[in-house]
Amino acid sequence: MADAHQEVDSKTKKSDVRGVVVRGSATGFAQEILAGPHRMIADEPLSVGGTDTGPSPYDLLLAALGSCTSITVGMYARRKGWPLEELTVNLRHSKVHALDCAECETKEGMLDRIDRAITLAGDLTQEERKRLLQIADKCPVHRTLTSEVEIRTVEQPQES
Repeated sequence: MADAHQEVDSKTKKSDVRGVVVRGSATGFAQEILAGPHRMIADEPLSVGGTDTGPSPYDLLLAALGSCTSITVGMYARRKGWPLEELTVNLRHSKVHALDCAECETKEGMLDRIDRAITLAGDLTQEERKRLLQIADKCPVHRTLTSEVEIRTVEQPQES
């Protein structure tokens, strides 16, 4: 299945995904997020010193995974002509002890866990339901989160 979210130029290996700009005052947690023509706010909850004016960074991460999952599963069902009427993706992030994760490679310290529960509405067969859950693991954001990721940080000079 072609990746509907990200086209890659075969010569440069660069994607056409637009960038995101995040800015905020160093005196608080609230951040303005600019993604193309879209504007959002991220913040931390009151319980950790934020002003709760927007979702937390982990909420946004879960929203990215959940929306990508829903888009990918829905697109697959449409292409197959399956009677998927609606899907709901519930996600939760937690930190767990590595020893409590039998299938994890990491065996010491804490690790991040995302629990994802998908509700599929429609007159689907058991085989179709099983396949749609497999497709959920193939969404581009899922693949990014479960692959090796390199994040390169550089200082960008302030514009005058």
